[in-house]
Amino acid sequence: MKTVRLAEPGKFEFFETSEPKQNALETVVKVHRIGICGTDIHAFNGRQPFFTYPRILGHELGVEVVKLGDDAHDFKIGDKCSLEPYFNCGRCIACNSGKPNCCTQLNVFGVHSDGGMRSLISVPTHKLHCSKLLNYDQLALVETLGIGAHAVDRARIQSGEFVLVIGAGPIGLSVIQFVQANSARLAVMDISDTRLSFCKTHLGVKDTLKPGDTQLEVLKAIGKGDLPTLVIDATGNPKSMIQAFDFPAHGGRIVFVGLYQGDISFNDPNFHRRELTLLASRNALPDNFNQIIKAIEDGKINTTPWITHRTTLDQISSEFSSLTKDPSAIKIMVDVH
Repeated sequence: MKTVRLAEPGKFEFFETSEPKQNALETVVKVHRIGICGTDIHAFNGRQPFFTYPRILGHELGVEVVKLGDDAHDFKIGDKCSLEPYFNCGRCIACNSGKPNCCTQLNVFGVHSDGGMRSLISVPTHKLHCSKLLNYDQLALVETLGIGAHAVDRARIQSGEFVLVIGAGPIGLSVIQFVQANSARLAVMDISDTRLSFCKTHLGVKDTLKPGDTQLEVLKAIGKGDLPTLVIDATGNPKSMIQAFDFPAHGGRIVFVGLYQGDISFNDPNFHRRELTLLASRNALPDNFNQIIKAIEDGKINTTPWITHRTTLDQISSEFSSLTKDPSAIKIMVDVH
């Protein structure tokens, strides 16, 4: 079975593996689509934390059921599914409190263990989310959208609330779509004119701005005199995350979705004076996958603009670097033949 793995930073290699073994709680699926995300790019560039080489990448997957497990009573051969790639223990304090996304022993498929850049994989049956309507492209996008959906759930947005989303990369775009679904007033900040233009053209975002000396005045103008009550930072950039503390209104909230591997500092009097609430958001929950699949099926989320670039598993080694450096790239989709 043809398999691609990241041997070391900057180097993919092809090799043959045997077909996957399967236990009673697993189902064998054929991989049709793989979405490339920031985690894969960081790993390729040697900047992904908690990561070891060699590693088979691939956790944003659109797959087809080809061999049922003993407990796969709700599935049939040929079903199209999205994979929830967060493999949790089911026993720790986080799992027992309904937070399997931050399990103390969390194993993210394609990050902490070998993932989907191969023809067939065996995965826990309960991590498959089936759709009779969606295609493989759409199913491979569900995990990315889940990151945004969970962040917005964490924020507990109120209808009409003024929300600033910082960062219009793929994770930021997923946040934007669920902020919009909650009928909030939205402003988007990014350093890239291309990304801001994408937000306006494809997502219908009215108010956008770039970081700069007048950003507070611009935000107050958008908020009719008030700063946003919710700020969601999806950059993973320490400068941006530190600056995010300046943007919320008194009594407001900040959600960090992007991850920075280091320390973030903030001015404590500024934080206390406005009694801000700071939240982290990690991965997504099983219900997010079901919620997103239904939203796409119902036409509430349009995934068409997302896929800007395509490649194949055969070409991944030669094209990965150039595709991921293209500033116009939103989501790169890999076809597995």
